[in-house]
Amino acid sequence: MFTGIIESIGKIARIEPKGADARFTVETGKLDLRDVQLGDSIAVNGVCLTAVELPGNSFVADVSGETLSRTAFAQLTVGALVNLEKALTPTTRLGGHLVSGHVDGVGEVQQRSEDGRSIFFQIKAPDELARYIAEKGSITVNGISLTVNGVNGALFDLNIVPHTLQETTMDQFRVGTQVNLEVDLIARYLERMVLGDRAAEPGAEGISIDFLAENGFMK
Repeated sequence: MFTGIIESIGKIARIEPKGADARFTVETGKLDLRDVQLGDSIAVNGVCLTAVELPGNSFVADVSGETLSRTAFAQLTVGALVNLEKALTPTTRLGGHLVSGHVDGVGEVQQRSEDGRSIFFQIKAPDELARYIAEKGSITVNGISLTVNGVNGALFDLNIVPHTLQETTMDQFRVGTQVNLEVDLIARYLERMVLGDRAAEPGAEGISIDFLAENGFMK
């Protein structure tokens, strides 16, 4: 588990194709690796990876074909900057929100503009994730815990303060940039709980207006 509070900006130092998979070497910048052991988890742009080697101020992780196909990792090249966070501990300050490091989908930056000292971003999420994104709710973008300031269908708005721009890779976002998205865990579990016994049925879909009406949630 993670908090979505970025600890360091790292850099992709090496990518080794391994058939359908790949092995990434990530330089960790100011991230303190003294308490990291082989097998520990580190989030890279919001993707939970396992450290299989720890050569100096970097770590090596294997990235499966599944991860490459379901995240924006396939677009990373040597030299690309990435957001890094070590897994939380029982004494970690939970400054963001609970983040699993399991990417739900890839979004795309639609707008970027100045808004006072902040930068306004509008990002389009995959249609199937729109129901989990709520105004003033939490969302993880490339591993960063952020507050949603507005929602319009599958589009959501963010206002990013200078500190976040400085401490993460968001200052590099441009229109067309693809980003890893993880929706709020609570929203996903709540949907399954409301489905009740129907959740065990093969092919059970998410909550709809008809489902809510049939089960007495609407008058």
